[in-house]
Amino acid sequence: MPVPLIYRRRFIPDEIILLKDDIVLVYEKDLIITKWVTLRPRKDIASGISAYYLDKGYKISKVFDRHGKVVYWYCDIIQTKADLDKNTVLFEDLLIDVILHKDGSIQIVDLDELADALNLNLITKQEALYALRTLDSLLKIIYKDNFYELQAPINDIEKLYSSNI
Repeated sequence: MPVPLIYRRRFIPDEIILLKDDIVLVYEKDLIITKWVTLRPRKDIASGISAYYLDKGYKISKVFDRHGKVVYWYCDIIQTKADLDKNTVLFEDLLIDVILHKDGSIQIVDLDELADALNLNLITKQEALYALRTLDSLLKIIYKDNFYELQAPINDIEKLYSSNI
């Protein structure tokens, strides 16, 4: 399987971006792992490693500061649209995010953006329902203390490439 071009679509603001600088470390049927640097310079974060769980609807990211220290784990609720003919994968950010802080606290963010996107017909009712159900499945994993299963592929690849990440 040739590595596809990866695009990210956001609904708010409405944009599609080719993630041309992301480096694909793993490309399997239901899992893509990339390493990346922020698209725009930021003071709080600089880079990360992300695992796209294509069959589950989430992107799990280990996010680092400019010194390579973990800032937090960031989870995006996504839907995936692959075009085999064009060898592209489009990840649509369905707005809801979960942040797992180092102190163990959990923060669910951007539910207001999901409501706005639905109200403005930027997403469909079906997409909003999918996002909420996917959030629920992710939270069940987190609350059952099984999040390590989603972290493991990222941590394993980080160890493998530790001199290059």
